[in-house]
Amino acid sequence: MFKVDQVPWKERISYGLADTASNLIFVMVSTYLLYFYTDVFGIGAGVVGTLFLIVRFLDAGTDLLAGYVIDRTNTKWGKFRPYFLWMCLPFAILGVIAFLTPDLSAEGKIWYAYSTYILLGLAYTFINIPLSAMLPSMSNNPQERHEVTSIRLIFAQIGGFIVSVFTLPLVSFFGDGNEARGFALTMTLFGIIAIPMFINAFKNTTERQYYKTQEVVPLKEGMKAFNLPWLIIFISKMAFFFIFIIRNQSTVYFVQYNFGRQDIVPIVMGLNYLTVVALLLIPFFTKRFGGKGTMQLGIIIGIIGSLIIYVATFTSSIPLLYVGVGVGSIGLGLIPSLLFSLIADTIDYGEWKSGVRANGLLYSGSTFAAKFGMGIGGAAGAWMLAFGNYVPNAESQSASALSAIEFSYIWFPVISFSLVLILLQFYKLDKMHPQIVAELRERNGEVEEVTTKN
Repeated sequence: MFKVDQVPWKERISYGLADTASNLIFVMVSTYLLYFYTDVFGIGAGVVGTLFLIVRFLDAGTDLLAGYVIDRTNTKWGKFRPYFLWMCLPFAILGVIAFLTPDLSAEGKIWYAYSTYILLGLAYTFINIPLSAMLPSMSNNPQERHEVTSIRLIFAQIGGFIVSVFTLPLVSFFGDGNEARGFALTMTLFGIIAIPMFINAFKNTTERQYYKTQEVVPLKEGMKAFNLPWLIIFISKMAFFFIFIIRNQSTVYFVQYNFGRQDIVPIVMGLNYLTVVALLLIPFFTKRFGGKGTMQLGIIIGIIGSLIIYVATFTSSIPLLYVGVGVGSIGLGLIPSLLFSLIADTIDYGEWKSGVRANGLLYSGSTFAAKFGMGIGGAAGAWMLAFGNYVPNAESQSASALSAIEFSYIWFPVISFSLVLILLQFYKLDKMHPQIVAELRERNGEVEEVTTKN
């Protein structure tokens, strides 16, 4: 009988810890790099905006290359797991290098930022795409994929929570008044913690083969696997990561200047990780509403949270700010897990329609969406600061700067989520997927499960 795998808990946790490790570095970049560049390293906000857009666009392009390479990787350990071992040390080292402040000219600082950011993005690509792309090889059961991805995202949130809440206190502790030294040492600590987590994931996860597919998929053939449901998730993922980046990097500015309370930044950052509550509820919601319906519910809750934050701004209510951030975080928590797991379903659909299974290529394409969304979000947030005439390290900001920060933190997310809510109405794969899996099983025949572990 065709086997539908359940993933053991040891493997689920090891897989999740890899994303904890990834987020110790990724969230440091996505949340604090803009502030680091503008207020510590001394690069203008407008320049940083252009840097984020160009580098992320180049970085997104390398995702397709990474997917092409991963689809051609064949080792005794599998296609995906070896990258956890090969890339963990370079990823950690490049994370530290990105947060150094060498004594350079203004032009030299810009070149340093470009080069280190590009290299860090490349390392992230070659460790994170395999992490996502191996999901269809862990189980062929859509509900199991939702649950595994939810657990992965819970552990990812733990990494993000650590970075968001403890970074500024650690910078203050290590730096003792010198933020440049504080950021460098804090990033070093996070890198040291991340490395053994990646190695653990390499040792304790398993790749399984369910279908008789080509060992190597030519690029021309792989392109046939792209499909409309994949495109919808692609655009949704781009929008989500646009929101994720612009909201994260605007938080420090929004709380410090629009509310005048820099002391509560760690609290607000911590409330962002109430997403864990939503992640725990995802299996319940997906069984009841399906993947698309659960995402739409999360978007609606996220929009409500942003509107509560808006009310808090003109009432200057800190408690209402906390409520809005918390509600929005719970809504956002229902989305990213499904963006990852639904891509696995679109890979099945692509094989069903075209006869070609291209895990690495389609996952790298979806990661391209995330990177491009992050690039646009990072650029838009920085450009809004420049447009509003933001002044680094000032005691207070002008009305135009405050409006720009508010637009980045509140209205960009509301607009983007509203558009995705409409787009998801055209995603019809939820009801079709069981039939697709059954037909793939019949088409490919009963195959003996092949696992790749040691």
